[in-house]
Amino acid sequence: MTRHLFGTDGIRGTANIEPMTAETALRVAMATALQFRRGDHRHRVVIGKDTRLSGYLLEPALTAGFISMGMDVVLLGPLPTPAIAMLTRSLRADMGVMISASHNPYQDNGIKLFGPDGYKLSDEVEAAIEARIREPFDADLAASADLGRASRLEDATGRYIEYVKNTFPRGLRLDGMRIVVDCAHGAAYKVAPKVLYELGADVIPVGVAPDGLNINKGCGATNTAMLQEQVIFHNADLGIALDGDADRLILVDERGRPIDGDQLMGLVAGSWAKGQSLKGGGVVATVMSNLGLERLLTGMGLHLHRTPVGDRYVVERMREHGYNVGGEQSGHIVLSDYSTTGDGLIAALQVLAVVQTTGKPASEVCRVFDPVPQKLTNVRFAAGTKPLEMAEVTQAIAEGEARLNGSGRILIRKSGTEPVIRVMAEGDDEGLVNQVVGDIAEAIRRSADAPAVAAE
Repeated sequence: MTRHLFGTDGIRGTANIEPMTAETALRVAMATALQFRRGDHRHRVVIGKDTRLSGYLLEPALTAGFISMGMDVVLLGPLPTPAIAMLTRSLRADMGVMISASHNPYQDNGIKLFGPDGYKLSDEVEAAIEARIREPFDADLAASADLGRASRLEDATGRYIEYVKNTFPRGLRLDGMRIVVDCAHGAAYKVAPKVLYELGADVIPVGVAPDGLNINKGCGATNTAMLQEQVIFHNADLGIALDGDADRLILVDERGRPIDGDQLMGLVAGSWAKGQSLKGGGVVATVMSNLGLERLLTGMGLHLHRTPVGDRYVVERMREHGYNVGGEQSGHIVLSDYSTTGDGLIAALQVLAVVQTTGKPASEVCRVFDPVPQKLTNVRFAAGTKPLEMAEVTQAIAEGEARLNGSGRILIRKSGTEPVIRVMAEGDDEGLVNQVVGDIAEAIRRSADAPAVAAE
């Protein structure tokens, strides 16, 4: 079975335009309820959301769909995506739903689904749900007396706060540390400042005034300029940037410089290896992670296991091979000892623990390797063309690999959501890397306008 509705992270699109409509959300809930019916017990689903205006559209539609199939609904309100995963397990629910489009602007929204174990669904399960969506539901609707009920879990925020605090090393506090936390006007706007404050930090919260339209706007993990300014202005020890659903993290050191997910994974892996708590003998990351991280790990006697882009693929590989540290350069960091998905706040606490223990500034502690120069260019192509099959493009790629001559690497991949080919190269010679990317990108542009003749 193939997936068309689901992408690399659930279903996503512009709010009130297919597939992000109330009608589709209703059918997704009904199909998912059917997929997860198991036995005669009273089935239950938990639903959380971020702070987008369109959450008010999708939440009741999903609720109605589940109730119509006889499934009880527990509404959690605005909470981070990892909180929904955790509470799905904690409440012994049959499944969990997060309404969010992560780092996207407010116009977009999405539906992320979790199984009873708190993990995102596999491609196969998503494909099965899609197949059910296209079928009639008349014969499967609950009888009038068997309809589900909806309730609200009033202490959901407090449960997650206590869970996150308990991941911080016992006996350690953040006393004396001044931290700016940017919650992107998103799902963590309540919980993140409270966790840091209750652990002893002097907290300067920003991005904590959501109005339904300002999520990720000029702030958060994908736009750290404001946080960098705030860290310098407040003379803070560091800054924490989360995205709209708080499953992503970027740090800013005391000098106002961003620290990406590759650096943070290297730091945590090194710390855990010294404490003999690292599992799997290395780290799982995507093909986009910097070659510098790979070299760092190799120098520590560890290895880097690469996957396709997407934190769900990272998690799948971690589960398959027993790793407990993984993530993406973009800041999705998965620490499986504590969470089944990326959790920006839990990852931040693990980094803060290392900084606080060493007593050194973040600029010294968190920069564990010098990144290899990396260049990424996105090239649009016309529908119906297959530029990666053109002889000119395959030749340009081969020539680029020959020019790097083992001192770097090239990654070419099609976007899964738009007609774009991403051309990335990295290597020790920045000028050469730029030339290689430029030559391949130009070959793709030319071939995208040429007749669609496949390479030999």
